[in-house]
Amino acid sequence: MATPVITPPEEKPPRPTSEPGATSHSPTVWLLRIASALIIPAVLFLFFVTMEFLQDPETNKLVQVVVAVIVGVGGVWLLYWGMDRTVSVLPDRMAAAVRPWAFAGPAIMLLAFYLVYPAVNTFILSFQDERGESFIGLANYERVFTDSTYLISMRNSVLWALVVPAICVIAGLAFATLADKMGRRSEAVSKSLIFLPMAISFVGASVVWTFVYSFRPEGFGEQIGLLNAVWTGLGGNPVNWLQTQPWNNLFLMVILIWLQTGFSMVILSSAIKSVPEDLMEAARIDGADEWAVFRRIVIPSIASTIVVVWTTVLIMTWKVFDIVFVTTGGRDGTSVIAERMITEFFTFFDFGMGATLAVILFIAIIPVLVINIRRFKEQELTR
Repeated sequence: MATPVITPPEEKPPRPTSEPGATSHSPTVWLLRIASALIIPAVLFLFFVTMEFLQDPETNKLVQVVVAVIVGVGGVWLLYWGMDRTVSVLPDRMAAAVRPWAFAGPAIMLLAFYLVYPAVNTFILSFQDERGESFIGLANYERVFTDSTYLISMRNSVLWALVVPAICVIAGLAFATLADKMGRRSEAVSKSLIFLPMAISFVGASVVWTFVYSFRPEGFGEQIGLLNAVWTGLGGNPVNWLQTQPWNNLFLMVILIWLQTGFSMVILSSAIKSVPEDLMEAARIDGADEWAVFRRIVIPSIASTIVVVWTTVLIMTWKVFDIVFVTTGGRDGTSVIAERMITEFFTFFDFGMGATLAVILFIAIIPVLVINIRRFKEQELTR
């Protein structure tokens, strides 16, 4: 009996996943990407423009809120759902290239509108006069670097940037190390107390410390300020701490240090706990004391975290405004760039000078951002 010959089924060619030429770099794909990124912000903009009753001051506020929530939640969900269904109709490769833009693109476009556009407009405004009506070239920048008022602000900002992050990191590292040596319950309590000021706003903390530094001249009643009460109790004369130059700048820095030390401690404590215990124990067996272990093992192991904490506090220090504005209003040589910028904008209505200070502040923060990005890249490479 002859053995039947079984022929394998003919292989079918794979189904093309995309149209000819529809690569991820083709003009068609890029047009679809841009369109998918723009369509949702455009639809939302047109919707809110056409709904005049949302802008009518006589319309019931509750109705406005309800409609805004329905549109903001349900409408956006429907738009994204519709975009996803539309993208799914495209060939597989083209859909894979367009879909990320359909979901992330609208957020990028909105960020560009609310962040990039104001930044560019501020840069242009820095070359205009105080009303932003005529072009005056570099006059505002020349004034910043020659007028003593602005030079004092820049000097103080540099001092804040040097002192506050350094003390926050050192104090946070010290508290984190000491807390790590305690029992679990004692560690939790001590960390909670040190971290507690983080729950207070900058304005609230400034008000609290204004009472701490409160001053009454002799003969005008008892000192209600904690610092003066202690100082006079030790036999000294009452001191107007916030007007004593140049130390008043240091007294204001103490407020931010008090607020941010808890943040530094929590982050650094987590990093310290991640240092291998076997490595430290091996160093102790080799004869290293605790200080040597801390200096040669713990610090190098958490160096990247220290840089991140330092740069984070530094950025916050460059932008500090509330503390100076609430306590001294920038008087008595305590002005900083951010406080001066707000004062120029909203007190003197000098938009050109306010924009100039904003640009200088932005430029000062850029190196810090570059350092952070490089550290993140190095960490990713070592993982």
